[in-house]
Amino acid sequence: MIDFSQALQDQIDIITENWIEAVRGDDKIDTAKQLTYDSVRDSLPIVLHAIVTMLSQSEDSDLRTVIQESLDHGNVRAQQGYDAQEIAREYRLLRRVIFDALEPELLKGSAAEVNRAYRLIDTALDEAIADCFQTYTQARFQELQELQNQLQLTNQELTRLLRTSQENISHLAHELKTPLTSIIGYSELLLRQRDNPRVKDSAPNLAHIDKVLNNGRLLLRLINDTLEISRYDAGRIELQLTATNVRSAIGTVVEIIEPLAQAKNLEIAVDCDPVLDQVMTDYLRLQQIISNLVSNAIRYTQAGTITIKTELLPDQHWSICITDTGIGIASEDCDRIFQPFFRSNNSLGSLMPDSTGLGLAIVARLVNLLQGKIELVSEVGVGSSFTVIFPLELDGV
Repeated sequence: MIDFSQALQDQIDIITENWIEAVRGDDKIDTAKQLTYDSVRDSLPIVLHAIVTMLSQSEDSDLRTVIQESLDHGNVRAQQGYDAQEIAREYRLLRRVIFDALEPELLKGSAAEVNRAYRLIDTALDEAIADCFQTYTQARFQELQELQNQLQLTNQELTRLLRTSQENISHLAHELKTPLTSIIGYSELLLRQRDNPRVKDSAPNLAHIDKVLNNGRLLLRLINDTLEISRYDAGRIELQLTATNVRSAIGTVVEIIEPLAQAKNLEIAVDCDPVLDQVMTDYLRLQQIISNLVSNAIRYTQAGTITIKTELLPDQHWSICITDTGIGIASEDCDRIFQPFFRSNNSLGSLMPDSTGLGLAIVARLVNLLQGKIELVSEVGVGSSFTVIFPLELDGV
Protein backbone atom coordinates (compact mmCIF):
# COMPACT_ATOMS: atom_id res chain seq x y z
CA MET A 1 0.00 0.00 0.00
CA ILE A 2 1.39 3.41 -1.00
CA ASP A 3 1.45 5.99 1.81
CA PHE A 4 0.61 9.16 -0.09
CA SER A 5 0.50 11.13 3.15
CA GLN A 6 4.17 10.42 3.77
CA ALA A 7 5.01 11.20 0.15
CA LEU A 8 3.30 14.57 0.48
CA GLN A 9 4.96 15.17 3.85
CA ASP A 10 8.39 14.62 2.28
CA GLN A 11 7.59 17.02 -0.56
CA ILE A 12 6.10 19.96 1.42
CA ASP A 13 9.18 22.16 1.16
CA ILE A 14 9.63 21.41 -2.54
CA ILE A 15 5.93 21.99 -3.26
CA THR A 16 6.05 25.31 -1.41
CA GLU A 17 9.15 26.45 -3.32
CA ASN A 18 7.76 25.35 -6.70
CA TRP A 19 4.39 26.96 -6.02
CA ILE A 20 5.88 30.31 -5.00
CA GLU A 21 8.10 30.26 -8.10
CA ALA A 22 5.10 29.44 -10.30
CA VAL A 23 2.94 32.18 -8.73
CA ARG A 24 5.60 34.88 -8.95
CA GLY A 25 6.41 33.90 -12.52
CA ASP A 26 2.81 33.81 -13.72
CA ASP A 27 1.93 36.74 -16.00
CA LYS A 28 -1.67 36.64 -14.77
CA ILE A 29 -0.75 37.20 -11.09
CA ASP A 30 0.86 40.64 -11.20
CA THR A 31 0.22 41.42 -7.52
CA ALA A 32 2.53 38.61 -6.35
CA LYS A 33 5.48 40.20 -8.14
CA GLN A 34 5.35 43.09 -5.67
CA LEU A 35 5.32 40.86 -2.55
CA THR A 36 8.07 39.24 -0.51
CA TYR A 37 8.65 35.49 -0.46
CA ASP A 38 6.99 35.13 2.96
CA SER A 39 3.99 37.21 1.91
CA VAL A 40 3.28 34.97 -1.08
CA ARG A 41 3.82 31.78 0.93
CA ASP A 42 1.44 32.88 3.70
CA SER A 43 -0.03 29.75 5.39
CA LEU A 44 0.56 27.26 2.57
CA PRO A 45 2.79 24.86 4.60
CA ILE A 46 0.09 24.61 7.29
CA VAL A 47 -2.53 23.76 4.66
CA LEU A 48 -0.23 21.14 3.16
CA HIS A 49 0.35 19.54 6.59
CA ALA A 50 -3.43 19.41 7.06
CA ILE A 51 -3.80 17.63 3.70
CA VAL A 52 -1.12 15.17 4.84
CA THR A 53 -3.33 14.31 7.81
CA MET A 54 -6.34 13.90 5.52
CA LEU A 55 -4.41 11.46 3.32
CA SER A 56 -3.29 9.37 6.31
CA GLN A 57 -5.50 6.33 6.90
CA SER A 58 -4.53 6.20 10.56
CA GLU A 59 -5.48 9.73 11.59
CA ASP A 60 -8.67 11.81 11.64
CA SER A 61 -9.27 14.26 8.81
CA ASP A 62 -7.86 17.76 9.38
CA LEU A 63 -10.23 19.63 7.08
CA ARG A 64 -10.92 22.13 9.86
CA THR A 65 -7.33 23.44 9.65
CA VAL A 66 -7.64 23.77 5.87
CA ILE A 67 -10.82 25.79 6.36
CA GLN A 68 -9.41 28.10 9.02
CA GLU A 69 -6.16 28.81 7.18
CA SER A 70 -8.05 29.43 3.95
CA LEU A 71 -10.35 31.89 5.70
CA ASP A 72 -7.30 33.75 6.98
CA HIS A 73 -5.69 33.52 3.53
CA GLY A 74 -8.68 35.29 1.97
CA ASN A 75 -8.26 38.24 4.34
CA VAL A 76 -4.54 38.40 3.65
CA ARG A 77 -4.99 38.38 -0.12
CA ALA A 78 -7.64 41.11 0.10
CA GLN A 79 -5.25 43.29 2.11
CA GLN A 80 -2.46 42.63 -0.38
CA GLY A 81 -4.62 43.87 -3.26
CA TYR A 82 -5.19 40.60 -5.12
CA ASP A 83 -8.15 40.42 -7.48
CA ALA A 84 -10.42 37.38 -7.66
CA GLN A 85 -8.88 35.98 -10.82
CA GLU A 86 -5.41 36.05 -9.26
CA ILE A 87 -6.60 34.05 -6.24
CA ALA A 88 -8.29 31.47 -8.45
CA ARG A 89 -5.10 31.24 -10.51
CA GLU A 90 -3.02 30.62 -7.36
CA TYR A 91 -5.12 27.62 -6.36
CA ARG A 92 -5.06 26.27 -9.90
CA LEU A 93 -1.27 26.39 -9.81
CA LEU A 94 -1.19 24.78 -6.36
CA ARG A 95 -3.25 21.84 -7.59
CA ARG A 96 -0.88 21.32 -10.50
CA VAL A 97 2.27 21.60 -8.34
CA ILE A 98 0.97 19.10 -5.76
CA PHE A 99 0.12 16.45 -8.32
CA ASP A 100 3.38 17.03 -10.20
CA ALA A 101 5.29 16.39 -6.97
CA LEU A 102 3.28 13.25 -6.18
CA GLU A 103 3.32 11.87 -9.71
CA PRO A 104 6.10 9.26 -9.12
CA GLU A 105 4.20 7.80 -6.14
CA LEU A 106 0.82 8.01 -7.86
CA LEU A 107 2.14 5.91 -10.74
CA LYS A 108 3.00 3.14 -8.26
CA GLY A 109 -0.40 3.07 -6.53
CA SER A 110 -3.47 0.98 -7.29
CA ALA A 111 -6.47 2.55 -8.98
CA ALA A 112 -8.34 2.68 -5.66
CA GLU A 113 -5.41 4.30 -3.84
CA VAL A 114 -4.88 6.89 -6.56
CA ASN A 115 -8.59 7.66 -6.74
CA ARG A 116 -8.71 8.18 -2.96
CA ALA A 117 -5.69 10.49 -3.04
CA TYR A 118 -7.12 12.58 -5.88
CA ARG A 119 -10.50 12.78 -4.17
CA LEU A 120 -9.11 13.90 -0.81
CA ILE A 121 -6.69 16.45 -2.27
CA ASP A 122 -9.38 17.85 -4.58
CA THR A 123 -11.81 18.07 -1.65
CA ALA A 124 -9.26 19.95 0.45
CA LEU A 125 -8.38 22.39 -2.33
CA ASP A 126 -12.02 22.96 -3.32
CA GLU A 127 -12.88 23.72 0.30
CA ALA A 128 -9.81 25.93 0.60
CA ILE A 129 -10.66 28.13 -2.37
CA ALA A 130 -14.34 28.35 -1.38
CA ASP A 131 -13.46 29.53 2.13
CA CYS A 132 -10.75 31.83 0.82
CA PHE A 133 -13.25 33.49 -1.51
CA GLN A 134 -15.72 33.81 1.35
CA THR A 135 -13.45 35.95 3.53
CA TYR A 136 -11.98 37.70 0.50
CA THR A 137 -15.49 38.79 -0.50
CA GLN A 138 -16.26 39.95 3.04
CA ALA A 139 -13.04 41.95 3.16
CA ARG A 140 -13.78 43.57 -0.21
CA PHE A 141 -17.32 44.47 0.86
CA GLN A 142 -15.87 45.97 4.05
CA GLU A 143 -13.45 48.02 1.97
CA LEU A 144 -16.36 49.08 -0.23
CA GLN A 145 -18.28 50.23 2.86
CA GLU A 146 -15.27 52.19 4.15
CA LEU A 147 -14.83 53.79 0.74
CA GLN A 148 -18.48 54.79 0.72
CA ASN A 149 -18.05 56.39 4.15
CA GLN A 150 -15.04 58.35 2.93
CA LEU A 151 -16.98 59.60 -0.08
CA GLN A 152 -19.83 60.71 2.15
CA LEU A 153 -17.45 62.58 4.47
CA THR A 154 -16.02 64.59 1.55
CA ASN A 155 -19.35 65.20 -0.15
CA GLN A 156 -20.23 68.40 1.73
CA GLU A 157 -16.83 69.97 1.11
CA LEU A 158 -17.06 69.05 -2.57
CA THR A 159 -20.49 70.71 -2.75
CA ARG A 160 -19.08 73.91 -1.25
CA LEU A 161 -16.22 73.76 -3.75
CA LEU A 162 -18.56 73.50 -6.72
CA ARG A 163 -20.58 76.48 -5.46
CA THR A 164 -17.57 78.75 -5.07
CA SER A 165 -15.34 77.69 -7.97
CA GLN A 166 -16.93 77.70 -11.41
CA GLU A 167 -13.84 77.64 -13.62
CA ASN A 168 -13.20 73.89 -13.51
CA ILE A 169 -16.73 72.58 -12.97
CA SER A 170 -17.14 71.29 -16.52
CA HIS A 171 -13.74 69.57 -16.35
CA LEU A 172 -14.51 68.05 -12.97
CA ALA A 173 -17.91 66.84 -14.12
CA HIS A 174 -16.31 65.15 -17.12
CA GLU A 175 -13.64 63.47 -14.96
CA LEU A 176 -16.19 62.26 -12.40
CA LYS A 177 -18.62 60.90 -14.96
CA THR A 178 -16.70 57.75 -15.93
CA PRO A 179 -15.94 56.39 -12.42
CA LEU A 180 -19.39 57.40 -11.16
CA THR A 181 -21.14 55.62 -14.02
CA SER A 182 -19.09 52.48 -13.39
CA ILE A 183 -19.71 52.58 -9.63
CA ILE A 184 -23.47 52.99 -10.11
CA GLY A 185 -23.71 50.23 -12.71
CA TYR A 186 -21.68 47.63 -10.85
CA SER A 187 -23.24 48.55 -7.49
CA GLU A 188 -26.71 47.94 -8.90
CA LEU A 189 -25.55 44.59 -10.28
CA LEU A 190 -24.04 43.59 -6.91
CA LEU A 191 -27.17 44.59 -5.01
CA ARG A 192 -29.38 42.53 -7.30
CA GLN A 193 -27.18 39.48 -6.68
CA ARG A 194 -26.51 39.84 -2.95
CA ASP A 195 -29.21 37.34 -1.94
CA ASN A 196 -27.80 34.64 -4.21
CA PRO A 197 -24.81 33.03 -2.37
CA ARG A 198 -23.62 31.07 -5.41
CA VAL A 199 -23.48 34.20 -7.56
CA LYS A 200 -22.25 36.51 -4.79
CA ASP A 201 -19.03 34.55 -4.20
CA SER A 202 -18.32 33.78 -7.85
CA ALA A 203 -15.15 34.98 -9.56
CA PRO A 204 -17.03 37.27 -12.03
CA ASN A 205 -18.92 38.89 -9.18
CA LEU A 206 -15.72 39.45 -7.24
CA ALA A 207 -14.27 41.04 -10.36
CA HIS A 208 -17.24 43.45 -10.33
CA ILE A 209 -16.40 44.36 -6.73
CA ASP A 210 -12.81 45.06 -7.78
CA LYS A 211 -14.05 47.41 -10.50
CA VAL A 212 -16.29 49.26 -8.06
CA LEU A 213 -13.40 49.66 -5.62
CA ASN A 214 -10.94 50.77 -8.30
CA ASN A 215 -13.34 53.37 -9.67
CA GLY A 216 -14.25 54.43 -6.14
CA ARG A 217 -10.59 54.98 -5.28
CA LEU A 218 -10.13 57.03 -8.46
CA LEU A 219 -13.21 59.08 -7.61
CA LEU A 220 -11.91 59.71 -4.09
CA ARG A 221 -8.52 60.77 -5.50
CA LEU A 222 -10.24 63.19 -7.89
CA ILE A 223 -12.18 64.71 -5.01
CA ASN A 224 -9.20 64.95 -2.66
CA ASP A 225 -6.92 66.39 -5.37
CA THR A 226 -9.58 68.96 -6.29
CA LEU A 227 -9.99 69.90 -2.63
CA GLU A 228 -6.21 70.27 -2.29
CA ILE A 229 -6.19 72.80 -5.13
CA SER A 230 -9.19 74.55 -3.62
CA ARG A 231 -7.47 74.86 -0.24
CA TYR A 232 -4.42 76.42 -1.89
CA ASP A 233 -6.47 78.85 -3.97
CA ALA A 234 -8.38 79.85 -0.82
CA GLY A 235 -5.13 80.41 1.09
CA ARG A 236 -5.98 77.71 3.62
CA ILE A 237 -2.70 75.75 3.47
CA GLU A 238 -0.34 76.61 6.33
CA LEU A 239 3.31 75.67 6.15
CA GLN A 240 5.05 73.77 8.95
CA LEU A 241 8.72 74.60 8.47
CA THR A 242 11.39 72.32 9.94
CA ALA A 243 15.07 71.61 9.34
CA THR A 244 14.81 68.85 6.74
CA ASN A 245 17.26 66.26 5.49
CA VAL A 246 16.45 66.15 1.77
CA ARG A 247 18.02 62.72 1.26
CA SER A 248 15.80 61.30 4.03
CA ALA A 249 12.67 62.87 2.53
CA ILE A 250 13.46 61.42 -0.89
CA GLY A 251 14.32 58.02 0.61
CA THR A 252 10.93 57.78 2.30
CA VAL A 253 9.11 58.59 -0.94
CA VAL A 254 11.18 56.10 -2.96
CA GLU A 255 10.55 53.34 -0.40
CA ILE A 256 6.79 53.85 -0.72
CA ILE A 257 6.68 54.25 -4.48
CA GLU A 258 9.35 51.79 -5.63
CA PRO A 259 6.95 48.81 -5.98
CA LEU A 260 5.15 50.77 -8.74
CA ALA A 261 8.43 51.12 -10.61
CA GLN A 262 9.38 47.48 -10.04
CA ALA A 263 6.03 46.37 -11.46
CA LYS A 264 7.07 48.02 -14.75
CA ASN A 265 10.73 46.93 -14.49
CA LEU A 266 11.83 50.56 -14.08
CA GLU A 267 14.90 51.60 -12.10
CA ILE A 268 14.84 54.56 -9.69
CA ALA A 269 18.28 56.18 -9.37
CA VAL A 270 18.91 58.73 -6.58
CA ASP A 271 21.81 61.21 -6.51
CA CYS A 272 21.58 63.51 -3.47
CA ASP A 273 23.97 66.30 -2.60
CA PRO A 274 25.10 65.46 1.00
CA VAL A 275 25.25 69.18 1.84
CA LEU A 276 21.42 69.37 1.80
CA ASP A 277 20.89 67.97 5.27
CA GLN A 278 19.46 71.05 7.03
CA VAL A 279 17.11 72.72 4.54
CA MET A 280 14.28 74.79 6.04
CA THR A 281 11.09 73.62 4.37
CA ASP A 282 7.76 71.92 5.00
CA TYR A 283 8.76 68.24 5.16
CA LEU A 284 5.33 66.82 4.22
CA ARG A 285 4.73 69.29 1.38
CA LEU A 286 8.19 68.59 -0.01
CA GLN A 287 7.45 64.86 0.05
CA GLN A 288 4.12 65.53 -1.67
CA ILE A 289 5.90 67.39 -4.49
CA ILE A 290 8.49 64.62 -4.92
CA SER A 291 5.87 61.87 -4.73
CA ASN A 292 3.64 63.48 -7.38
CA LEU A 293 6.54 64.10 -9.77
CA VAL A 294 8.03 60.61 -9.39
CA SER A 295 4.59 58.93 -9.65
CA ASN A 296 3.93 60.93 -12.81
CA ALA A 297 7.28 59.86 -14.24
CA ILE A 298 6.54 56.19 -13.53
CA ARG A 299 3.05 56.46 -15.00
CA TYR A 300 4.29 57.76 -18.35
CA THR A 301 7.48 55.69 -18.64
CA GLN A 302 7.39 52.20 -20.11
CA ALA A 303 11.10 51.35 -19.95
CA GLY A 304 14.31 52.79 -18.60
CA THR A 305 15.16 54.83 -15.51
CA ILE A 306 13.67 57.49 -13.26
CA THR A 307 16.45 59.71 -11.90
CA ILE A 308 16.14 61.94 -8.82
CA LYS A 309 19.00 64.38 -8.38
CA THR A 310 19.49 67.20 -5.86
CA GLU A 311 22.07 69.95 -6.06
CA LEU A 312 23.18 72.96 -4.02
CA LEU A 313 23.00 76.10 -6.19
CA PRO A 314 24.56 79.56 -5.91
CA ASP A 315 22.69 82.44 -4.23
CA GLN A 316 21.32 80.31 -1.38
CA HIS A 317 19.15 78.05 -3.50
CA TRP A 318 18.94 74.31 -4.09
CA SER A 319 17.26 72.14 -6.71
CA ILE A 320 15.68 68.75 -7.16
CA CYS A 321 15.39 67.28 -10.65
CA ILE A 322 13.22 64.28 -11.65
CA THR A 323 14.12 62.92 -15.08
CA ASP A 324 12.43 60.04 -16.90
CA THR A 325 12.84 58.15 -20.16
CA GLY A 326 9.13 58.27 -20.89
CA ILE A 327 6.93 59.33 -23.76
CA GLY A 328 7.61 63.05 -23.35
CA ILE A 329 5.46 66.17 -23.78
CA ALA A 330 5.04 68.24 -26.93
CA SER A 331 6.68 71.69 -26.73
CA GLU A 332 3.37 73.50 -27.33
CA ASP A 333 1.89 71.77 -24.27
CA CYS A 334 4.71 72.42 -21.79
CA ASP A 335 3.27 75.77 -20.65
CA ARG A 336 -0.18 74.29 -20.06
CA ILE A 337 0.79 71.01 -18.39
CA PHE A 338 0.42 72.52 -14.89
CA GLN A 339 -3.19 73.57 -15.46
CA PRO A 340 -5.87 71.48 -13.69
CA PHE A 341 -7.29 68.65 -15.83
CA PHE A 342 -5.04 69.44 -18.81
CA ARG A 343 -3.53 66.44 -20.58
CA SER A 344 -1.09 66.72 -23.43
CA ASN A 345 -2.11 65.04 -26.67
CA ASN A 346 1.21 63.24 -26.54
CA SER A 347 0.93 62.15 -22.91
CA LEU A 348 -1.59 59.40 -23.63
CA GLY A 349 -3.71 60.69 -20.74
CA SER A 350 -6.79 58.97 -22.12
CA LEU A 351 -4.96 55.65 -21.78
CA MET A 352 -4.02 56.23 -18.14
CA PRO A 353 -7.13 55.38 -16.09
CA ASP A 354 -5.38 56.09 -12.76
CA SER A 355 -4.49 59.67 -13.74
CA THR A 356 -6.65 62.49 -12.33
CA GLY A 357 -5.06 65.27 -14.40
CA LEU A 358 -4.44 67.22 -11.18
CA GLY A 359 -1.07 65.95 -9.92
CA LEU A 360 1.09 68.53 -11.72
CA ALA A 361 -1.37 71.33 -10.91
CA ILE A 362 -0.96 70.49 -7.21
CA VAL A 363 2.83 70.38 -7.60
CA ALA A 364 2.90 73.85 -9.20
CA ARG A 365 0.85 75.34 -6.36
CA LEU A 366 2.92 73.72 -3.61
CA VAL A 367 6.17 74.83 -5.28
CA ASN A 368 4.86 78.38 -5.38
CA LEU A 369 3.80 78.12 -1.73
CA LEU A 370 7.38 77.14 -0.83
CA GLN A 371 8.63 80.21 -2.80
CA GLY A 372 10.17 78.04 -5.50
CA LYS A 373 9.85 77.70 -9.26
CA ILE A 374 9.51 74.69 -11.54
CA GLU A 375 11.07 74.21 -14.95
CA LEU A 376 10.24 71.59 -17.57
CA VAL A 377 12.33 70.26 -20.42
CA SER A 378 10.75 67.52 -22.51
CA GLU A 379 11.01 65.84 -25.88
CA VAL A 380 8.42 63.51 -27.34
CA GLY A 381 9.70 59.95 -27.43
CA VAL A 382 12.78 60.79 -25.34
CA GLY A 383 11.53 61.79 -21.90
CA SER A 384 10.92 64.68 -19.51
CA SER A 385 12.89 66.51 -16.85
CA PHE A 386 11.14 68.49 -14.10
CA THR A 387 13.47 70.75 -12.09
CA VAL A 388 12.24 72.49 -8.94
CA ILE A 389 14.36 75.29 -7.46
CA PHE A 390 13.86 76.34 -3.82
CA PRO A 391 15.49 78.94 -1.56
CA LEU A 392 17.45 77.52 1.38
CA GLU A 393 15.41 79.78 3.64
CA LEU A 394 11.92 81.15 2.98
CA ASP A 395 11.29 84.91 3.17
CA GLY A 396 8.71 86.28 5.61
CA VAL A 397 7.70 82.88 7.00
